[in-house]
Amino acid sequence: MTAITIRPEQPSDRTAIFALTEAAFRPMPFSNGSEPHIIDQLRKDGDLSLSLVAEDDERIVGHIAFSPVTITDGAHGWYGLGPVSVEPSLQRQRIGSRLIQRGIADVRQLGGCGIVLLGSTEYYPRFGFEHDAKLVYPGPPAENFQRLVLEGEPPAGTVAYAPAFR
Repeated sequence: MTAITIRPEQPSDRTAIFALTEAAFRPMPFSNGSEPHIIDQLRKDGDLSLSLVAEDDERIVGHIAFSPVTITDGAHGWYGLGPVSVEPSLQRQRIGSRLIQRGIADVRQLGGCGIVLLGSTEYYPRFGFEHDAKLVYPGPPAENFQRLVLEGEPPAGTVAYAPAFR
C-alpha cells in the first residue's frame, strides 16, 4: 500500500468525495444512498465544520465529515461525525481509523467539547466512543448512538443533527 496523506478538503475535491462516498455506501444494507447528498447539503448550508480527505499518490481514498449538533440541555461545541467513507477496495487498511483519529484531534483543536455518532458498537469504542443512556437520538437502536467527551461534563438530552440529515 502506498503512503496515505490526510488533509482538509479543497474545493477541487468535491466531485471525488461525492463519488467515493457513493461507492463506499452502495453495498451497505443500512444505506438509502443519501450520504453523498448529505455532504453536499452540509457544505451548501455552511454546516460542514470539518471535512478531511485521505489520499494516496493518485486519488482521494477516504473522507470524513463533522457537522454541528444541538442538544436539548443547551450544551455547546458538540459535533456529529459522519459520514465517513473509504474506497471499498482499500477498506480494512486503517484508512478510516486514521481519518477518525485525525478528525477527533482537529475537533479538539477547534475547541469542540464532544462528538456524537451513529455507528457500530464494535468499531467506534476503540476511539473512546460509548453509549450514554442520558444522550438520546430518536429512531435507530439506542446502543448505536455513541458519544465522545473531549472537554467538560457529558451532556444529557436529545440530539439533533444539522438539517442536511433530515
